Amino acid sequence: MGGAGIVIGGMGLSAKSYASISGSNDRINVAVIGIRGQGGTHINSWIKLKDNRNVLLKTLCDVDEAEWAKALKSVAAGGGATPATEWDMHKVFDDKDIHAVSFAVPNHWHALGTIMACQAGKHVYVEKPTSHNMFEGRKMIDAAKKYNVRVQVGLQNRSISNVMDAMKFLHEGGIGEVYMSRGLCYKPRDSFGIAKDSEPPASLHYERWLGPAPYRPYNEKRVHYNWHWHWATGNGDTGNQGPHQFDIARWGLNKNDHPVSIMSMGGLYGIDPAMCSQETPNTQTSQFKYADGKMLEFETRGRYTNQESSVGIRIGNMFYGTEGYLELDGGNWKAFRKTEKEPFAGSKAGEKKATDPSFLAPPGGTDHYANFLDAVRSGKDADLHCHINEGFHSSALPLLANISYKLGRGLQFNGATEKFVNDKEADAMLTREYRKPYLVPEKV
Repeated sequence: MGGAGIVIGGMGLSAKSYASISGSNDRINVAVIGIRGQGGTHINSWIKLKDNRNVLLKTLCDVDEAEWAKALKSVAAGGGATPATEWDMHKVFDDKDIHAVSFAVPNHWHALGTIMACQAGKHVYVEKPTSHNMFEGRKMIDAAKKYNVRVQVGLQNRSISNVMDAMKFLHEGGIGEVYMSRGLCYKPRDSFGIAKDSEPPASLHYERWLGPAPYRPYNEKRVHYNWHWHWATGNGDTGNQGPHQFDIARWGLNKNDHPVSIMSMGGLYGIDPAMCSQETPNTQTSQFKYADGKMLEFETRGRYTNQESSVGIRIGNMFYGTEGYLELDGGNWKAFRKTEKEPFAGSKAGEKKATDPSFLAPPGGTDHYANFLDAVRSGKDADLHCHINEGFHSSALPLLANISYKLGRGLQFNGATEKFVNDKEADAMLTREYRKPYLVPEKV
């Protein structure tokens, strides 16, 4: 039940325990931790890859035991062997037969879960955003390096071949020098209402669900999925759907450092705050500037809205260069030269698959998961399409934006120190007060 140091200290395990699978075709045993929502995608992806990548879904872990039956049925429907079920992730880390874990838990558990898994010698696939705050993300990078395990972040666009082609086109000067990128997250959401505090259901291990977050009485409007809209456990839609498009925006700009200035503003519009417990904004505009003057803009619209661009983007990106602009919607993209009305370049019909000479192409929609397994076998971080360092830098953008939003002012940031410039109030928001014993350690 203890924090990372207590739990791992008694194991005596390291990444060397799993070195035998590196560079081989031996079966990789995985566990999924967090099986609701996106966790279902993890389950289905590992099952689809069971023959193609010789992977076994060995264990399902979720603190709400009521979720187990549905997940087991999904595994059976996909033709997978019946996995074990656990509510305590520590038992997953104790299992020496498990080589890798994938996390689809609430944001406030991403970092601590990943760090404990690394300390136990497990390779990790973790959902976006990489972490709940900036401090945690840096500690995750440290843990991956120290324990020599592969850590992939679930920013799946990194494994979509048409998106890769668009990024290559931009980096090779397809529209000249890209000076500004824009990300869009237009997801109208209605109020989810309010409820009185109550006793948690018997199936839910609520104390463990809270983990690092401050203690609050159980409330159904703060738990399953609704945790996204409360600051203690989530990061709003800017930090929910947003990281996918933030990642593409940063990728297209070819930026591997942090911005030097951040400004974000917005609010909760079209919903009566008295009738909804949501704390995060549903409408938010964020602007970032880099040391060389290049800009990144991001807009979250959570109410009724039009689409943007000639391809009608709601969830996507736009890039502006000295010789034209590019629109990207999912895996489809078009590039326009200067003021011309017709595109001169774009995505190929149908999405091609990245190939690996050692393996068959993975089933549709599982490329990012397959890439993770390939990197586990190769033992090379360079083979990961979204290494933890990439995920951290992209996730840092919405995290920094939310600090600006909560403070109600612009901020100056020093990327070298990962601190704000002469701003102790903002610096304090780069981390959080952790509830014992769920501490993200300073030294991993």
